[in-house]
Amino acid sequence: MLIEESSGFYSVVLDNIDIDQTLSEGECLLKDDKQMSPPLNSLISILVVVIKLLTNRVGLNRSNSSKSPSSDLNKKKQDRKRSTRNTGGQLGHVGKTLVQVDGPDELDFIKNDRHTLPKGNYECEGVEKRQVFDINI
Repeated sequence: MLIEESSGFYSVVLDNIDIDQTLSEGECLLKDDKQMSPPLNSLISILVVVIKLLTNRVGLNRSNSSKSPSSDLNKKKQDRKRSTRNTGGQLGHVGKTLVQVDGPDELDFIKNDRHTLPKGNYECEGVEKRQVFDINI
């Protein structure tokens, strides 16, 4: 399948067949045929419209629609230049770590209901501390 752009319009070519041109020719033949029953004529017209809508969607990409870049079918992968630096903090970088506060404003104790736990021998493994800062903006 090949998508060709000419003057802002996209045409889909599949096995050397221009689908838009073939559909246009088929529509002309459909209009000229007077022996076909009206229900069949309208059904074929609807199918032609659906095919046109689907082929128009094939030509869409992130630059000419609201599609996200990850949904581009024919996107070219860009080779990323690798940096000579190591990942993570670089040499000479001064790290900063938040220290635990001695007197917190509020303590939350989480109790487990032992009746909901499966039967077994449980031991206290210690306490896990977490510190949360509320920032008022």
